[in-house]
Amino acid sequence: MTSNDPFDALFRFQRALEARLASDWLRDATTSTGPFPPINVFRQGDDFVAIIELPGISKSDLEIQAKENTLRIAGKKSVSYVEGASIHRRERVGGEFDRTLSLPVEINPDGIAAEYRDGVLALFIPVAERAKPRTVQIT
Repeated sequence: MTSNDPFDALFRFQRALEARLASDWLRDATTSTGPFPPINVFRQGDDFVAIIELPGISKSDLEIQAKENTLRIAGKKSVSYVEGASIHRRERVGGEFDRTLSLPVEINPDGIAAEYRDGVLALFIPVAERAKPRTVQIT
């Protein structure tokens, strides 16, 4: 059944575009420099957690910096082949990425903990004490 509703066509187009964009994890698509891996940032209690997918990237090729309300994650994914190999299909891509994220509050850079396991980086990001709400006593 074909619909003449222009909104149906628009929504189908949007879903197709989102599906296409979701398939390339290492590409140029943000205001950051270079391709980037997907990242989810969420609140857990008073603090933030960032989960970054980095399959095939060695933790020695990662750099993490934090300042005020900003988190920077940079790295490099290498894809190599044995010398003299004839490449018939190339779907795994490599490259450098440099991504800066702004969080909605000031963070405590000294308290950040990082865990890297099975190609997934987890950052546990505490909020700065001065950014936490204070209880005001009424006199």
